[in-house]
This record gives sequence, C-alpha cells and structure tokens, in this order.
Amino acid sequence: VELVESGVGLVQPGGSLRLSCAASGFTLSRYVMRWYRQAPGKEREWVATMMSIGGVTDYTDSVESRFTISRDTAKNTVSLQLNSPKPEDPAVYYCNARRGYNEYWGQGTQVTVSS
Repeated sequence: VELVESGVGLVQPGGSLRLSCAASGFTLSRYVMRWYRQAPGKEREWVATMMSIGGVTDYTDSVESRFTISRDTAKNTVSLQLNSPKPEDPAVYYCNARRGYNEYWGQGTQVTVSS
C-alpha cells in the first residue's frame, strides 16, 4: 500500500505545473484526498481537498482559483494543477489519503519556481 508522486517540479513564473499521485494497494476514490506543502523553515500546511463522495473540492485561500485538485478513478490517481505560481508556492508537496484510521502519504515532490 503506497502513494507515489510524480511530476516535473520546476515551473516558470506565470506558467503551470501538474503533480500526480498514484495509489497502489487501495482504491483512491474511497478516500478523502488532500495535498499539503511544506516550505523550508515552515510547518506543513494544507492546500487542497477532494472528498470521496461527490468529488467535492476545497482549497486554502492562497491557492483558490489558481490550483485545481482532480481525480482519475480509472488510473487510481489524484492530481494537483498549479497555475500562475506565486513566491509563496515553492515547497515540497505531499499527497495524502485518509479513510477512518487508515492514512497514507506520498514521498513528496519539490516544486521550484524559476525563470
């Protein structure tokens, strides 16, 4: 049972980047999926959520309208689309799956904004 993240972690200012998280050993759509991020010297913060039922989404204020969380049930993956990155966006991004007492984390992907 694991979550494996993928995606190129370098994005130019004004560009876009897509992070993916693939689940193995469990059905991702039955879990509440979240993305978190942690910048150097800061605590890990919640970024986005997709509920298992109905695919309802929610975002922290700083990424609302710029980031999109989505799910591909056929591929058993969840993704995070990052658009128009801001200076506060570079961080290590983690996907998280939770259902009851079961919780899994991805290994983390470094996102860097650079021209």
